[in-house]
Amino acid sequence: MKQVILSLTLLLTLTANAQESLINYVNPFIGTGGHGHTFPGATVPFGMVQLSPDTRLEGWDGCGGYHYTDEVVYGFSHTHLSGTGVSDYGDVLLMPFTGAVQFNNGADGEAGYSSPFDKGTEIAQPNYYFAHLTDDDIEVELTATERTGLHQYTFKRNGERQILIDLIHRDKVTDAYLKQVNEYEIEGYRHSDAWARQQFLYFVIRFNQPIQNIDFQINKKINKKISEAKNTAIKAALNFGEMEGELMAQVAISAVDVEGARKNLDAEFADWNFDQTKKEGQEKWEKQLSKITVEDDDRDKKTVFYTALYHNMIAPNLYMDVDGRYRGTDLEVHQSEGHTHYTIFSLWDTYRATHPLYTIIEPERTNDFIQTFLKHYEQGGTLPMWELAANYTECMIGYHAVPVISDAYMKGIRGYDADKALEAMVSSANEERLGRKRYHEEGFLSGEAVAESVSKTLEYAYDDWTIAVMAETMGEREVADDFYASAQYYKNVFDPSTGFMRARLNNRWFYPFEPSEVNFNYTEANAWQYSYYVPQDIAGWMDALGGEAKLEAHLDAIFAADSKTTGRDQADMTGLIGQYVHGNEPSHHIAYLYNYVGKAHKTQAYVQRIMDEMYSNAPDGLSGNEDCGQMSAWLVMSAMGFYPVAPGSVDYAIGSPWLDKVTIHQENGNAFTIEANRADEADIYVQSVSLNDAPHTPTYITHADITQGGTLTFNLAARPNPDYGKSLADRPMTKIDSREVVAIPAVVTGDKAFPHSTKITLECVTPDADIFYTLNDSKPMSYDAPFDIKEDTKLTVWATKSGAIDSKKATSEFLKMAEFRDIKLFTEYADHYSAGGDMALVDYIRGGEDFRTGAWQGYHGVDLVAVIDLGEKQSISDISTGFLQDENSWIFMPTEVEFFTSKNGKKFKSAGKVVTDISPKEKGSIIKNYSVETSGKARYIKVVAKNRGVCPPYHKGAGGKCWIFVDEVGVR
Repeated sequence: MKQVILSLTLLLTLTANAQESLINYVNPFIGTGGHGHTFPGATVPFGMVQLSPDTRLEGWDGCGGYHYTDEVVYGFSHTHLSGTGVSDYGDVLLMPFTGAVQFNNGADGEAGYSSPFDKGTEIAQPNYYFAHLTDDDIEVELTATERTGLHQYTFKRNGERQILIDLIHRDKVTDAYLKQVNEYEIEGYRHSDAWARQQFLYFVIRFNQPIQNIDFQINKKINKKISEAKNTAIKAALNFGEMEGELMAQVAISAVDVEGARKNLDAEFADWNFDQTKKEGQEKWEKQLSKITVEDDDRDKKTVFYTALYHNMIAPNLYMDVDGRYRGTDLEVHQSEGHTHYTIFSLWDTYRATHPLYTIIEPERTNDFIQTFLKHYEQGGTLPMWELAANYTECMIGYHAVPVISDAYMKGIRGYDADKALEAMVSSANEERLGRKRYHEEGFLSGEAVAESVSKTLEYAYDDWTIAVMAETMGEREVADDFYASAQYYKNVFDPSTGFMRARLNNRWFYPFEPSEVNFNYTEANAWQYSYYVPQDIAGWMDALGGEAKLEAHLDAIFAADSKTTGRDQADMTGLIGQYVHGNEPSHHIAYLYNYVGKAHKTQAYVQRIMDEMYSNAPDGLSGNEDCGQMSAWLVMSAMGFYPVAPGSVDYAIGSPWLDKVTIHQENGNAFTIEANRADEADIYVQSVSLNDAPHTPTYITHADITQGGTLTFNLAARPNPDYGKSLADRPMTKIDSREVVAIPAVVTGDKAFPHSTKITLECVTPDADIFYTLNDSKPMSYDAPFDIKEDTKLTVWATKSGAIDSKKATSEFLKMAEFRDIKLFTEYADHYSAGGDMALVDYIRGGEDFRTGAWQGYHGVDLVAVIDLGEKQSISDISTGFLQDENSWIFMPTEVEFFTSKNGKKFKSAGKVVTDISPKEKGSIIKNYSVETSGKARYIKVVAKNRGVCPPYHKGAGGKCWIFVDEVGVR
């Protein structure tokens, strides 16, 4: 009998564990510490409202409004971003308190409505948040519906119960309105300017108890006699009298108007049943999370996995009222004609794995996302890049709505107008802005043309490939051919001598070159991370490197490199293994590239290491910004055992599953199960794989393998199996099979500014290509060997190859210095920014001697410094210098020049200053001379040129490169 009872007890226990709610495996605090930038508050899947505590008013680690290390809360607002690197939202802050009215938030150290809260009792669950405010002994509970947030405040002691409404909180308010409608209801709006330059938010707040009194503060002046206010600085304190117990508020929001918010409130009214509202929201989360079920005994792993899945179901956010109205990217109100409209598209991040994950578990919602994109195009003229609250933020690079559409189309998700989609994709690729049209016209983006030129060139090339594959599938051959050609322009930033992707300035490779340097040529990265980004043509890139052994060695090198970076401090670059940076997106596919060279066991080792080291069940359990789901999507996909290296392809590269058993429950009714047979946690290496009980030797699976349902079984062991995936036939591969495009020849040697002559050396990465050039529009000449130029010269180069498309032409300008002494600039950084060689001045950051440290990018008006070594001490009576402002200068002629002299090169004294009357914004080609009289002996002359001009708007943020050259230095 005892044995029967024990067996029954064990059975019940196992059954209970098997049926444990999946929301119990979600820890919303993951990512709220470190640099994750997530928020812990209440929201429903893809909901409009994110009701969460605000513990930070500013700062990079306050982008989500909250950081786990904080112990003081300012209130609870209704919109929050999930893991972004830029701050916004935090709309309509409510804060309960007791006693005397406080309008100050307390951030200045003075008395205010903010309060410490008990970290030991703080609770965060899907659609539920709890905090105990210790100052006034108030328990705060939060939950949400799609368009409303529900607050429940329990006042544990007697006192005047107050709620502070703060419409000034966080970003700049451009207009606001607040009105007491009746004793139970408040309405208003808040228009603001932050990352989203024109955000419109309307709200209605309904209380379960009557408002006894309301005090307004307008522009810091208190008014007790009004019931409404319109201003840019409004706060209001609502008094509900002395009483213990629960006070509830339900807040509905809308981007359309107050009536839209009221309709949302009426449709989703909680009837003051907090527990039921919480339960209904958590049931929605349970349904969402159950799209993927996990069997694994490691609770921490399951928690990391389900929290990652949860983070992929927060954004994009619903952006449509219950009546179907929404605000479009023209900032006008529109009526939906069948689609659900969304906002928050962090596409530079999410095209990589988040949206491919949606093609598996959210195909219908993917159709809505793409229909939203097409509405953006119709109403705003372009597809989104980083869209926020109907605003084009112009943040990040690429046109990555394009691969999202193409990836869905290639996988059979086509619930939208495909012809309109292709039209929008082509139009977005050819826009004037961000160098897109220039890229297609010139074949690459030069460092002079735009900031982050290497990253943009590479990402535009990939995006163009995704247009090509979709166009080809649709039968649009001409479009496909055009974009297959431009998808090959990555070759024009590939330097075969180093194996890295490098910028060209004046068509010369940017120098001196240090791949670990973070500079203006790359987006939140350096040459290491971006030199592996050719997902559309891995075969072609591998050939350019010199074959699969070279690519393998190149991959080994990034993981083995010193993790130290130089140059600009880049906060996003975290989670390093060598120079692999998991804390930011450009590296995310790199570990899977070993599959493409037949070394799948190395992919398996690094993927497992990244999952083990970069993810944990802790507030700082993410290695970088969550970025609206991408950081977590990498984990979700990799933990299941595969990853989309090139969205737009239907293939997923196989890795090594992190979990014992995963089943994907798809909208078509089919289930796809991934099983990992391992005897021990150390068993991470794939010995063999079977698909539906048949051997599966390829190191990739297709999207159809998943959607058709079935079982993918991994047999794992502790030792690598080098033979798995070794065969060429078993490797994944991307290859552009259309007509080859010849790479543009690069200038390897040749200074833009030179005193006597400069030697021109050219190279072309395309094998067997013939290089041609002209000098000052001469007849074309064939390039056979380096040559010298001794005068101002315009050099035009191009290359051809039989059967291939000729390269684009690239032009360089070389300037001979007039009356130039044979001097030497001895600063080691003299030529860092310039294709002008040693004769160009360098940017100098005040307060630091080394531009390689500190945040210099985008700064203008800084001093330009050059030091000239005369070779020996000389008696000096006059110093003169001239400056040549290039026609396409990014900065303008100096407005002030000061000369210094030194005998030893260390201690300088002023020899005089010249202030010019030239306009600091005068454009065009200018030569200006400056001179001073002095006396004494010196060996070294220092010239400090102050430039207070402003860059042309197109070039703002371009990196402050100096295209002002020393035209003449005279010493007498």
